[in-house]
Amino acid sequence: MAKESSKISKIFGDKPGEKKSDWLNEYEGQLALDAYQNNDSVIVKAPIAGVKPENLEVAISENTITIKGERKQEEEIGQDGYLAQECYWGAFSRQINLPPEVDTEKAVASLKNGVLTIKIPKLAKSQARVLKVTAETD
Repeated sequence: MAKESSKISKIFGDKPGEKKSDWLNEYEGQLALDAYQNNDSVIVKAPIAGVKPENLEVAISENTITIKGERKQEEEIGQDGYLAQECYWGAFSRQINLPPEVDTEKAVASLKNGVLTIKIPKLAKSQARVLKVTAETD
């Protein structure tokens, strides 16, 4: 257990006087999100506080939605200045599969209070039709 603890300390640099690793800047972050549906739509919500709309890209196809962006830090803070560093700064992305019954042409995205909301209407369910049977003649 002590070995595992020392590995974590090396990654996070949480030992007193030890310089913190720059591991947060080495990888693209994965955006956390909620995706759910109701009778009319599929809704995707993602908290992206600190991201400006111009630093955000939402791409949607028949079966996939991709969200990419970048959270930029406004001031430069040296590693020695941090007491705790838990926020992710930099590029992030997330891709999820959509159910087949959505109308991607009518999808809308909005950003309010740091939450990105994407609403994708469901296609109208096909209703059963009664077919008239005709007799074929030779």
